[in-house]
Amino acid sequence: MTQPDRRWPAVSLEETRRILTAPGAPFEMETVEVRGLPTRVYKNARRDLRAIFDLSRTWDAREFIVYEGERLTYRAHHRAASALGIALAGRFGVGKGDRVAIAMRNYPEWSIAFWAAVAIGAVAVPVNAWGTGDDLAYALNDSGARIAFVDHERLERLQAMPAGAHRATLLAVRTPRAALAGTISLEQLIGQPADYDTLPDEPPPDRAIHPDDDATILYTSGTTGRPKGALGTHRNIMCNLVNIAFAGARAFVRRGEPLPEPPETQKCTLLPVPFFHVTGCHSVLIPTVANGAKLVLMHKWNPERALELIETERVNATTGVPSMIWQLIESPDFAHRDLSSIEAISYGGAAAAPELARKVTQLFPGIWPGQGYGATETSSVSTSNSAEDYLARPTSVGPAVPGCDVRILDADGNVLPAGGVGEIAICGGNVIKGYWNNPQATAAAFRDGWYRTGDIGRMDEDGFVYLLDRAKDMLIRGGENIYCVEIEDALLTHPDIIDAAVIGIPDRVLGELVGAVVQTRAGATLTAAQIVDHLRPRLSAHKLPVRIDIRAEEFPRTASGKTMKNVLRREFADTQPV
Repeated sequence: MTQPDRRWPAVSLEETRRILTAPGAPFEMETVEVRGLPTRVYKNARRDLRAIFDLSRTWDAREFIVYEGERLTYRAHHRAASALGIALAGRFGVGKGDRVAIAMRNYPEWSIAFWAAVAIGAVAVPVNAWGTGDDLAYALNDSGARIAFVDHERLERLQAMPAGAHRATLLAVRTPRAALAGTISLEQLIGQPADYDTLPDEPPPDRAIHPDDDATILYTSGTTGRPKGALGTHRNIMCNLVNIAFAGARAFVRRGEPLPEPPETQKCTLLPVPFFHVTGCHSVLIPTVANGAKLVLMHKWNPERALELIETERVNATTGVPSMIWQLIESPDFAHRDLSSIEAISYGGAAAAPELARKVTQLFPGIWPGQGYGATETSSVSTSNSAEDYLARPTSVGPAVPGCDVRILDADGNVLPAGGVGEIAICGGNVIKGYWNNPQATAAAFRDGWYRTGDIGRMDEDGFVYLLDRAKDMLIRGGENIYCVEIEDALLTHPDIIDAAVIGIPDRVLGELVGAVVQTRAGATLTAAQIVDHLRPRLSAHKLPVRIDIRAEEFPRTASGKTMKNVLRREFADTQPV
């Protein structure tokens, strides 16, 4: 990988932070009390999401969302979301703190529903649209959602559930009239998209939102069953908004250059990841609105389509998990597209090999790749690594942003010195309140304002964080967390399987693939294809194993009886694909 100029850095990391966070500086910090604890926050951060929604009026005539040939201006979006917010408050009685779920593809209506909810002080609940009907119903019930916006696919899944599976009032999006079956459609509430511009210019009700009021519940799975609802506040999300802006500013100061002026022309971002992820919602949708940028959506991920959109829409930036960037730069269409508009490529959500950064800098001369580290529980960004810092330390996820602190802890919770390997803990204005309706899980993960990530890492003397492993029993496929116990439980529902272990198979593009080892009953004869057929109605497609090792002998175990997955991984290498 190309190394930074020998004259770099002009300014040390510590001095850069001091310059950017000093009194009067763009990232000035102050200490306030948050949930009884003194917390450093950005003094100039906006108070809440309603402030960002109101700010969007500044960009009225600009295009906001482009989706498969459809174009929505900021004016049309603001009027549609305002009209929907009025309907939620008036017709449906949605009050401050009430939960409003959103379960759909990345349609423009996703954004309209989100901003309609948060603008009136309701709590937006983005639901994983990949889930089964049971998964969707669980999220609606656990969050206590009064309203759920669902597209046709999600409506069908919920309609197939038994009566009483959830208590939310469903509002349908992009659903044929014949399939509504009595469900109210979005069109019945605010009209057709072509008419959004003519809706009344009337703001939704003002609910006097406080920075520490609840704003979102994003579901993140654990290793012991059902997903947990990460309860985030307006302050958490506003802190993340500033955290994102800091990385670029840090790079200029490190070079000894002045901070650039805000761009005079509108910027454009391609979003290939779901809105229901913390990246798609907190780190792309919200900053897009705050900066008056244009957002290009995709019906589903396809690298060739992404390249076409970059060319035709003159996209300046894109993000995603590392596998998406690999697929983009290795596409046969890559060399045939005009990609000269690209100014930034970032990725996260899964381990990224240094080779990826090297390829990006080779293929996009003058473009600095970037990656970061965070979690749903930290409202997205906690560390960031970009520009020359990334080239100098390509295996690091970067130092902590000013909005949060990072520690490495030993097994007893003691802070380790530089170089020590232990659990990563994060504290700051971006760390969520806890898990919705789950005090036990909250107490286990959040202690005195610190979030115990369950990730294993180390930190060097300059504060750069290095991820080494995950303490949690999960794997990540293309940025999607996959929890081994869920698949193991599904495998054990087969009458001929008496034990099961799920392990990750390293994959250069997707990061990890699902592998499974099963022990069959004596005398049973099973094929991998039969096992996958058994799993299909029980699991989403991306959770199905691509390789299965079928054996009659017992698994290797520790003295305490735990399966030795490290041994299984070594034995798994010669297993044939399903």
